[in-house]
Amino acid sequence: MIDIQTSNGDHLRHHNRLEDEDGISHYSVSYGGTTDTTTDIPGIGQYDDFHTIDWQRDIARDRMRHRHIVKKKQDSLWNLIEGAHDAWSGWLCVLLVGLCTGAVAGVIDIGASWMTDLKFGICQQAFWFNREQCCWSNETSFETGNCSQWLTWSEVLGQAKTGAGPYIISYLFYTTWALLFAALSASLVRMFAPYACGSGIPEIKTILSGFIIRGYLGKWTLLIKSVGLILSVSAGLSLGKEGPMVHIACAIGNILSYLFPKYGRNEAKKREILSASAAAGVSVAFGAPIGGVLFSLEEVSYYFPLKTLWRSFFCALIAAFILRSINPFGNEHSVLFYVQYNKPWIFFELIPFIALGVIGGVIATIFIKANLYWCRFRKYSKLGQYPVTEVLVVTALTALIAYPNPYTRMNTSELIYLLFSQCGIANSDPICDYNRNFTNVKSAIDLAEAGPGVYKAIWLLIVALILKLIMTIFTFGMKVPCGLFIPSLCLGAIVGRIVGIFMEQLAYNYPKNWFFSGEFSSGGDCITPGLYAMVGAAAVLGGVTRMTVSLVVIMFELTGGVRYIVPLMAAAMASKWVGDALGRQGIYDAHIALNGYPFLDSKDEFQHTSLAADVMQPKRNETLNVITQDSMTVDDIEALLKDTEHNGYPVVVSRDSQYLVGFVLRKDLNLAIANAKRMVDGICGQSLVLFTSGNPPQTLGPPPLKLKKILDMAPITITDQTPMETVVDMFRKLGLRQTLVTHNGRLLGVITKKDVLRHIKQMDNEDPNSVLFN
Repeated sequence: MIDIQTSNGDHLRHHNRLEDEDGISHYSVSYGGTTDTTTDIPGIGQYDDFHTIDWQRDIARDRMRHRHIVKKKQDSLWNLIEGAHDAWSGWLCVLLVGLCTGAVAGVIDIGASWMTDLKFGICQQAFWFNREQCCWSNETSFETGNCSQWLTWSEVLGQAKTGAGPYIISYLFYTTWALLFAALSASLVRMFAPYACGSGIPEIKTILSGFIIRGYLGKWTLLIKSVGLILSVSAGLSLGKEGPMVHIACAIGNILSYLFPKYGRNEAKKREILSASAAAGVSVAFGAPIGGVLFSLEEVSYYFPLKTLWRSFFCALIAAFILRSINPFGNEHSVLFYVQYNKPWIFFELIPFIALGVIGGVIATIFIKANLYWCRFRKYSKLGQYPVTEVLVVTALTALIAYPNPYTRMNTSELIYLLFSQCGIANSDPICDYNRNFTNVKSAIDLAEAGPGVYKAIWLLIVALILKLIMTIFTFGMKVPCGLFIPSLCLGAIVGRIVGIFMEQLAYNYPKNWFFSGEFSSGGDCITPGLYAMVGAAAVLGGVTRMTVSLVVIMFELTGGVRYIVPLMAAAMASKWVGDALGRQGIYDAHIALNGYPFLDSKDEFQHTSLAADVMQPKRNETLNVITQDSMTVDDIEALLKDTEHNGYPVVVSRDSQYLVGFVLRKDLNLAIANAKRMVDGICGQSLVLFTSGNPPQTLGPPPLKLKKILDMAPITITDQTPMETVVDMFRKLGLRQTLVTHNGRLLGVITKKDVLRHIKQMDNEDPNSVLFN
C-alpha cells in the first residue's frame, strides 16, 4: 500500500534532507518503521474531523511496525522488553478500561439511586443514604413503608405522612427536584460538552465503522456525560442509563488508548479497544458480561477480529467484577432483575409468547416512527434552538403526569423488577391482590383468583404504558444523556404482565378446557405472569434495537432465568420479523441516517443494477483533477489544493496518457509542502514536485521536491464496468475511503464512500444530500 522504505530497504526514522550527487532534495516521509510509529512530518497519518479513516493504510502501518519490533527483538534486552510490552499492551489497556468502567458505573449507580430517592424524602440519621440503605434494619418487615428513619418531605416540614396536605407537599417537592436535576443536566451539556447528549450508540457505531468525530470521546464529554446521566436519570424522565454507559466506556477506552502509542496513534487499532470498551459498557449497565461481548459484536462493531473477541470478553469480565465489588444493587446478586422462580414453561405458552413478540414489534415500530418524526421536527424547527427549555417542559409534564400513578411515580427499574417478580404473601402491591389461602408465609401464588386490586392495577398499568410510550417518544433525543434500554424493557414488561395475568385467569377459570387440561392435571404449577413480563420486555427491546442473539443473552443474564431462553428467542425473532416488515431500520440505524453519518450497514443488501461508471466522479467527458508525476510545480499543486476540496488526488504519468501511478491525500500534500518550505533549503513555488524514483535532468532552476514517500503506490482500483453490488461490498468489507475507476488502464474517475452512500439513498428514493460529511 504505502511506500515506506528507502531504496536499500531500511525504514526511514528521522525527518531529514537527503541530497544525492545531482543536488536533488529528497524530502523523506515515513509511515512507520520505529517502535513508536512516529512520522517524519507531524500530522501525516492522522485524520481531520468528520472524515473517514483509511483502514487498509492504518493496518499496513501497524503490520510494518510489528515486523520491525519482531526483527529487532533479538538485538538487545531492551528491545526484548519492548517487544514483550508491545505484545501485552492490548491486554493491559483493556484491563485498565475494565477497571475504570466498573468504578465509574458504580459511582453512577449509587449517585442516581440516592438522587432518585431524594425526590421523595431523606434519611433522618444519614442524609447520604438512599431509602433502601436507610431502611436496611426493616428488611425483614412485610410492610416496607413502615420505616421510621426515612422521612418524606411532608414529615420534614412537620406535616403528617398521609392526607391531602402531605400529598400536595410531596407532589411539589417531587416536581421541583425533577426540574432542578433536569435543568442542571441540560445546562452542563449545553455549556461544556454538547456531545454528551443522547444515547451515544448511533455515534459509537459510526465511529467504530471508521468515522472521526473529534471530541466525542474526549475528557470533557466523559465527565459531563457521567454527571449529566446521574442528574437526568434522577429527574424521573423516561430514559435509562444503559446506552450512555456504552458511550462512557468508549470514552474511557479512547482516553486510555493514548497511554499506548500502538493504539493511540493508529485509528484502526484504536477501534479494537473501543469495541472492547463497548462490551464493558453493556456489562456494567446490565451486569451481563457475555451479553456485552455479543452486543459489541452484533450491534456496534464494524471490524471485530478474534483477538478483539477475547479482549472484549476480558474487559467485560473485569468491569463486571469491579461493579460487583462495589455492589450498587445492594443485594447478593450482580444483576438488575434477578428472578426467584424457576418453573418450567409449558409448550402451549409458545403461542402467547410469539403473540407478545408480534405486539412488541408493533409497539417498537410506532415508537421509532413517532420518535423520528419528532426528532426531525426538532432538528429543522426553532425548537432545536432552545434545548434547555425543551428539557424543562418535558420534565415538568413527565413529573406532573407521573406522580399520581404509583407505577409511573416509582423508579423505572423498580417497576420492571416488580413486573418480573412472582407474587407471594410478602407482596403488598395491588398487582398481587389474589384471593389467598396460605399456611406458609413463604408460599408463592401458583394459581389463584384475581382480586379487585389486580384489576385496578391492570388499568393503572395500561395508563402507565400509554404515558411512558408518549413521554419516551419526546424524551429520546433531547439534549441530556438518555438511553433507551430501560424504557423499552418497561413498556414490554407492562404488556407482558397484563397478558400473563390474562392467561393466568383464563387457566384458573377454565381448567377443564382442552387448551389447558393436559397441562394442569397436577393442579399446581402453571402460568407465571412474571415470565410473560420478561418475554414482553425482550420483545419490545428487540423490536426497537433489532438485536437478536445478544438480546436473548442479555435478558437471561439480566434475570438469571436461563430456563427461559426458548421463550425469549421466540419473542425476539417474532419481534424482529414484525419490525423489519413494518420498518426497515432499528432506532440506532434510523438516527444514524437522520444525522447523515456516513455509515455503510453490512446488514443491508444492495440489489440495484448500476455500474461503477454511473457513480464515479467526475462523469465521462468531464475534467478530472489529477497530479502528474513529474511536471507540476509547488505553485501548481498549491493552486489545485486551493481551487478544489477533494480529500485526495490521483497521480498519473501525464494528462494525455492518464495512466495511474498512485494516490496522494490532500492533508499529506499540505503538510509535506509546508514542512519542505520550512526545513529544506531552496524549495520554492517554482520547484518541481516529483513522485518518481529516478532523477530528472539537471536544471539551473530551484531544486525539485521528491514526495514519493507520501504516495500510495497500490490504491484499490476497479474498472468502469464493475457492478455497484461489488463496489458496495468492497467498501463494506475493506473499509475503503475511495477507489479509483479505470478503463483499459487509463484513469476515468474516483468513487468515494460519500458517493456510494448518496447513490444508495438515491436508489432507495431518499434524499442523497442527507449525507453531510466527507
